[in-house]
Amino acid sequence: MRITPEKGSNPRSLKISNKLVSMLNSLPKKGENIFSNYGSLSCTFERNRKKTAYKLGNPRLLKISFHTLRHWKATMEYHRTKDILHVMQILGHRNIKNTLVYTQLINGDAEDAYVCKAAKTVEQAAELIEAGFEYVCEIEGVKLFRKRR
Repeated sequence: MRITPEKGSNPRSLKISNKLVSMLNSLPKKGENIFSNYGSLSCTFERNRKKTAYKLGNPRLLKISFHTLRHWKATMEYHRTKDILHVMQILGHRNIKNTLVYTQLINGDAEDAYVCKAAKTVEQAAELIEAGFEYVCEIEGVKLFRKRR
């Protein structure tokens, strides 16, 4: 997916899954771009956010914006990789100071909650990796995996 730069940021390409490609291809298109009309996308997002907040009885959802999602992605990516230059590249920033504004430092003790699974066979290990688990170590012939909650 190519991202067109805005406000002097760097253009970039991001890898997306085949499933997402097929979902995007099923959307009705008037041209080559999928999200070329930001205004209508924003209105749809706001309308669905409002319906969800009402349905769940959670007015805090009304505070979520596209910008909030950008901060969340930057924070989660930094927490996962501990690589601020990687986050800077994903966001398309030219200056590291801008990236630092988007990336919130997370208290490791509160956020380091994992689901742990064990695999005794190659097939079990493959299933765990496909489900997003990462290999940690092997104890007594059993491979241990973890995934952030």
